[in-house]
Amino acid sequence: MKANQTKVLIVNAIIAALYVVITTVFAFMSFGSIQFRIAEMLNHLIVFDKKYFYGIVGGVILANTIFMSTSGLGWYDLVFGLGHTVSSLLIGFVVFRYLKTDTQKMIALAIIFSVMIFLVAIELLIVLELPFWLSYAQTFTGEIVVMLVGIPVMQQLNKVINFKKQMN
Repeated sequence: MKANQTKVLIVNAIIAALYVVITTVFAFMSFGSIQFRIAEMLNHLIVFDKKYFYGIVGGVILANTIFMSTSGLGWYDLVFGLGHTVSSLLIGFVVFRYLKTDTQKMIALAIIFSVMIFLVAIELLIVLELPFWLSYAQTFTGEIVVMLVGIPVMQQLNKVINFKKQMN
């Protein structure tokens, strides 16, 4: 394995671990129909480099697996949560081609993740028998708030950390 590949692997492992730690610290508000999963701010990392995809996805897999029994959503949370993240990131990659600035890309990503949260609303309908549209409105609100608040947070962190440089 080349040195750069090792660095990318290590950085992504750190991102996945951060996602799990942040989700764990804020677990009380990271699951259910009203949720503000603060770790979702890390989704903005793909704006800086597509290679962060693996750390973000890994974090979702680990967090949803760890909380599988306590969230009340079981394996559905792994399937629907992972589907939400992967599909949103992939759509983001396509949309980014048409946007120039990192801020535009982060705003677009916030919208994409929030619209695609319908997958989680379907999960809540299936597992908890919650009304779809109410769940969608609640999860949409939580997602858009976290993702929009995450824009200035990630921009400030980028000034200190330089996310692009970390993957080179």
